[in-house]
Amino acid sequence: MAASAPRGICAAGHPVTASAGAEVLREGGNAVDAAIAAMLVSWVAEPLLTGPGAGGYLLVAGAGVEPALLDFFVSAPSGDPANRGDLLAVDVSFGDALQVFHVGAASCGAYGTPAGVVAAAQRWGSEPLDRLAAPAARLAREGVPVNRQQAYIFDILAGIIDSDPTAQAEFAPGGRPLREGEPFRSAALAATIERLGADGAAPFYTGDIAAAVAGFLGERGTALVAEDLAGYAAIEREPVRVSYRGRDVLTNPPPSAGGVLIGLALALLDRTDGPAGAAALVDVMEAVQSERTPAFLDGLAEPGFADRLLASRLGSTTHISVVDAAGMACSVTCTNGEGCGLVVPGTGIHVNNIMGEEDLSPLGFHTAPAGRRMPSMMAPTAVLGPDGELELVLGSAGSNRIRSAILQTVVNVVDHGLDAAAAVEAPRVHFEAGTVYAEPGVAGLDALRAAGRSVVGFRDRNLFFGGVQAAERLPDGALRGAGDPRRGGAVAVADRPASPA
Repeated sequence: MAASAPRGICAAGHPVTASAGAEVLREGGNAVDAAIAAMLVSWVAEPLLTGPGAGGYLLVAGAGVEPALLDFFVSAPSGDPANRGDLLAVDVSFGDALQVFHVGAASCGAYGTPAGVVAAAQRWGSEPLDRLAAPAARLAREGVPVNRQQAYIFDILAGIIDSDPTAQAEFAPGGRPLREGEPFRSAALAATIERLGADGAAPFYTGDIAAAVAGFLGERGTALVAEDLAGYAAIEREPVRVSYRGRDVLTNPPPSAGGVLIGLALALLDRTDGPAGAAALVDVMEAVQSERTPAFLDGLAEPGFADRLLASRLGSTTHISVVDAAGMACSVTCTNGEGCGLVVPGTGIHVNNIMGEEDLSPLGFHTAPAGRRMPSMMAPTAVLGPDGELELVLGSAGSNRIRSAILQTVVNVVDHGLDAAAAVEAPRVHFEAGTVYAEPGVAGLDALRAAGRSVVGFRDRNLFFGGVQAAERLPDGALRGAGDPRRGGAVAVADRPASPA
């Protein structure tokens, strides 16, 4: 959609989430205020994929702000491995592809979203946190009807929901996972959101909520201990900056993996002439995938790793995107993984299963040193034009497909001249483990097959290929946004409020 939006624009994974961000912009809040309010509402509107037990990243860029990346992703726990239970494997079907996720108490790492919310509000926000938290708390009490896309997620994650009575009570109160039109509500989650707004992050890391989480999980075989939460903090980092077609692309730096891999892919494409087709994209995806070696994963924790990697190769990962009236942008990606299947009683906190994600542990489960941020593919990203002005802010959900979804959206906008909506909706490919996965409508698949590529064609557009939410600022200051239909994304425009009568 396109609009001249004096107050700004918010793209998110659910219409209710996007509307919450736009309302804050309409009332005069800035892009970070809007992103925080939308993020908290997403805990209610998109409850299986995010929440207070999750982690993520937040990028700020654009007018009036030095670009920065706030890292509040999940960190590896430090508890005695002898006390850790077994991971529970659950098959999740995307229709044309099957993925195995691992849940249970052993899959939990130290969460970061409460710390991230508070740090972002203190660093860049202009509105009181309790005011930003109030809409999410109200919606958690009243309930948000499950839409079609969220109902699909409830359905495919039924095995996780059914893995423990606490998750069943929260997400399947009628004895089965919630279906389209049925409301998700949680009085306990509402109270937890209000605590965050009133008391900040302390209760979640050193107070009664932290004690409840550590105690509950500790009885069920977790490696997450109270000390892991007490020692957690959000970290501000300098974004990775890569040139592409005369623009600067800012994205998530190490120790996250996704941003540097996206940067490498864009820099490789920048060496080519003209827009990349499917074959060129797959070649670049394969080249980038080959970099994800044990040495790469070890190096992510080293200072200066991104610069060294890019120099040596080039010669010299629910998501919310917001742009406000001044041109300041905020891009925030959060994930609960799929959740561990355990909801801490009295809190509404469905704790993450990040330590059970194969994508994040390619060297084996529980091999990351205690306290290390897990190497996520999440990569909130901004594109600055030749004049340094913001052109595009975006990010995606989608596990390993995050980097390919973001890469193709940037290429679609910059190389093919598509507007944000068309760029997000265009069919996608993804290369992994020797196989090309493709949505209907991708050109050049016959040539890929003729070249010996193994191609799996999906019958329909699918959330397997990510969920990009993007906002675009045009040279005249007009704003356009795109919510990915694969994940029920939506855009809300914050026009100026009507003058009082």
